[in-house]
Amino acid sequence: MTFWQKLKTVFTDSTLRKKIFFVLFVLIAFRLLASIPIPGVDIFQLQSLLQGNQFFGLLNIFSGGGLSTLSLAMLGVGPFITASIIMQLLTVMSPRLKSMYHEEGAMGRERFTQISRVLTIPLALVQGFGLIMLLQQQGVLVNPTFLQTAANLAAITAGSLILTWLGELISEYGIGNGVSLLIFAGIVAALPSQISQFSFIFDVAELPLYLGFLALSIVVVAGVILVSEAERLVPTTYANTSRQGSGAGTVHSFLPLRINMAGVMPIIFALAILLFPQLLISFLANSTSGFAVSLVGAMNWFLNSTAVYSIFYFLLVFGFTYFYTAITFDSEAVATNLQKNGAFIPGIRPGVATTAYISKIVSRVTFLGALFLGLVAVLPILMQQLTGIATLAIGGTALLIAVSVILDLLKKIDGAIAMRQY
Repeated sequence: MTFWQKLKTVFTDSTLRKKIFFVLFVLIAFRLLASIPIPGVDIFQLQSLLQGNQFFGLLNIFSGGGLSTLSLAMLGVGPFITASIIMQLLTVMSPRLKSMYHEEGAMGRERFTQISRVLTIPLALVQGFGLIMLLQQQGVLVNPTFLQTAANLAAITAGSLILTWLGELISEYGIGNGVSLLIFAGIVAALPSQISQFSFIFDVAELPLYLGFLALSIVVVAGVILVSEAERLVPTTYANTSRQGSGAGTVHSFLPLRINMAGVMPIIFALAILLFPQLLISFLANSTSGFAVSLVGAMNWFLNSTAVYSIFYFLLVFGFTYFYTAITFDSEAVATNLQKNGAFIPGIRPGVATTAYISKIVSRVTFLGALFLGLVAVLPILMQQLTGIATLAIGGTALLIAVSVILDLLKKIDGAIAMRQY
């Protein structure tokens, strides 16, 4: 089926059309919620705080742009994502959670998600309180009383829970992953302001530089798509016995192992660690303690040293890619499932040998994925250093999220069209 035939099917099939319009309706509701600010905000102080601040820039991505206006959606789906990450990390330490996530099927994953939802509430309260205290210290929230602080905390916590609910509504009644689509909507909503900043500094004399940046952007996006979709196919053989018992044979198949199993999570983990010094600097900026002054000076040196910061950032992303892949992909469980289904890898004995073989392959393909993620993560920094223009940057978390969401959405639409034809 050609692209135009698929596009025609999307708008002529009533079920698929309803799902797409439902997604658009929820995204509009999300943008309206993200435009309602909390009381007592100093707009000029907020703009100066957000300008060039990576800590608030990352939070703004996961809030869907809600932090840039201190709206009711300023926490976004960040608490739910944090809860999901914590639950996945706990599967390493808890055999019960590991069994629930990997072995109990759809029902187990639903219980796992329900625990993540419950954990979202205290995390939203803690993150909201810390963010409000930081904003008050920076003078963004003007003359807050105790009741105003409590009301703001309740409002932004409720906003985060509403966004999580809207994301799950998209996943259930719409098409695509709801939480990812909300983050993607925030990234897209920020594009007009970024384009306007670029047009403001546009210089005809720098036209070759801009054309080179455009070409590099296309190459980077193509590379992200290629690596996101790349798989290492491990050949497998299944025993195939006829139902009449008259004979037996074999069925050859493949076990697909993705090069980038970790997705964007390693960059998020690395940024969480690298943004911690900036958070401490914000809290200790007005301190007169000798130790605090020395600590702030050392952190400022680290953040201002581009080479040291970039190398450390790259190594963190590289290491977290292996770490996250290890906790989300269980080679032993895969080998056990192959053996239970009467399958084996040609030339490899079932059981321990198969586990070791799969682990070795995963380690090798993860090296390529980790190397790629590290390069994409530091690419915005390298671009800004080479061009000297802060707005000329491509790569990082936003690009990976945007490409991953678009690819996933296209796959879901193709699957719905195929199901309709069937």
